[in-house]
Amino acid sequence: MEDRAIKWNRVRRYALALSLFTVVYNLVEAGIAIAGANWSHSLTLFGFGLDSLLESSSGCIMIWRFWKDHSVNDLAVFEKFEQRATHLIAYTFFLLGSYILIDASLALYWKKTPQVSLTGIILAIASLIVMPILFHLKYQLGKQIESRSLIADSKETLACVMLSAAMLLGLGAYALWEIWWIDSVTAIVISGFLLHEGYEMLEGECGASEHCH
Repeated sequence: MEDRAIKWNRVRRYALALSLFTVVYNLVEAGIAIAGANWSHSLTLFGFGLDSLLESSSGCIMIWRFWKDHSVNDLAVFEKFEQRATHLIAYTFFLLGSYILIDASLALYWKKTPQVSLTGIILAIASLIVMPILFHLKYQLGKQIESRSLIADSKETLACVMLSAAMLLGLGAYALWEIWWIDSVTAIVISGFLLHEGYEMLEGECGASEHCH
């Protein structure tokens, strides 16, 4: 029992460390991105900043989840925290996906053109370096301890990677060929991924629970 408790506490500390890093990194990233978006009028850059804020909220959910859960052999307690955390993370997917879908659709309708932003390029490159590593660490740990909520949180990090790639694609396409619609179309595709993932999370929880409404 003692060895199991020590192992679980080590896992909790590792999950908490990943979550704390997620929150701090994304809050800084969000502040820079939103400030840069106000200057460059880039839809993707602003969406990137919003994603960073929601990524922070997802990280906060995971901090709550692992800070509160001291279970070692109590599967009922483990499952209670898993279900609550996964539900909350799913809602962040819906919020982000809905916002990006609406905003990108309006941008296409009004034919908004992004302005090339050095801030956006730097943030996107930094994110493409840091976030895949963070995604991998959280996903592998989630698989190891069979934590649906941590796996869901890792997919929020993956969404940040996708938005980073989309931002670089959109800025590059407009800078080189003045193709104004690339970032909006890419954002709509990403919004579909986010909404689908949120739906799958809730469906999975409904399938695992007899009291899903």
